Amino acid sequence: MNFDDYRGVWVFLEVKDGAIAPVALELLGAGRQLADKRQAKLSGVLIGEGVSPLARTALSYGADRVFVYDAPIYRDYRTEAYMRAMLGCVEKHKPEILLYGATSTGKDLASAVATDLPTGLTADSTQLDVEADTGLLLASRPAFGGNIMATILCKKYRPQMATVRPRVMKALPPDPERSGEIVAESIPLQEEDVRTKVLEIVRATTRRARIEEADVIVSGGKGMGGPAGFELIRRLAGTLGAAVGASRDVVEAGWIGHDHQVGQTGVTVTPKIYFAIGISGAIQHLVGMQNSGLIIAINNDPAAPIFQSCHYGIVGDALQIVPLLIDAFETALGRKEKEEAHAGEV
Repeated sequence: MNFDDYRGVWVFLEVKDGAIAPVALELLGAGRQLADKRQAKLSGVLIGEGVSPLARTALSYGADRVFVYDAPIYRDYRTEAYMRAMLGCVEKHKPEILLYGATSTGKDLASAVATDLPTGLTADSTQLDVEADTGLLLASRPAFGGNIMATILCKKYRPQMATVRPRVMKALPPDPERSGEIVAESIPLQEEDVRTKVLEIVRATTRRARIEEADVIVSGGKGMGGPAGFELIRRLAGTLGAAVGASRDVVEAGWIGHDHQVGQTGVTVTPKIYFAIGISGAIQHLVGMQNSGLIIAINNDPAAPIFQSCHYGIVGDALQIVPLLIDAFETALGRKEKEEAHAGEV
């Protein structure tokens, strides 16, 4: 394999509900840094039906070039159709690095492409870097149950591929004036060539806790002592209008559902404010919340790792401190409501 034939950083531009998925915009931000370090182009691969107008969105978020596969056969995601398009594009243009969001679609497509290409795939990455001189992708992810961070290299094959967790990278501010190249691509693929058919798409009817979208999250850990103690987390979250998060231990103990789990085997969150209460700060939890805007920790162990990652820390018994916080916030919010009501009357 001649590595000199492979050049540039690519991002799979997943489309969700008629728009480029947030994780793809985040990856354009990360990809821009990698491409600049390699002095190479950043390209996006856009697949779907009626998606051509979205190419300009990708350019505004940092792409230099967008390859577009726009045809009715790509209307719904099907592994075989999307894989064939991606393989055709890779074999034709030969990227050095190819990134996908670690969504159900991204992970499915990446693994399918990896089985057909002579290369590997680093799954669920949380950090990315590249060696400027060699082009070697440094894709890091939690390993061994989240106890260490492993950096995985693909030294012998190209392209280097990785899926990346949503909300761990930062999208660039869009620049509507930014221009670039839009390349219409196609492959000889007919409906009869695709073995799977989409008969119906059924939206989930259950109401899930969307903690990954919350601006404020109050998370509790085993330090809350039990289900009764964990009720204080719910009360504080209710007072603040916040979402409720939890550590893996709490979920496994059955105090709250898996939808609320933050961390390596849960969700990655980036709220404006994150309360970590009774949470020691194991790496598998940290990777899910370390990019929060403001982290406030409460733990009775002054040596707890969480204090190395928080902005403000309180050493003490959470069962005594949290009720004081609830009272203080209720008083402050009640005073604010009265002041707003009085201002309205005036």
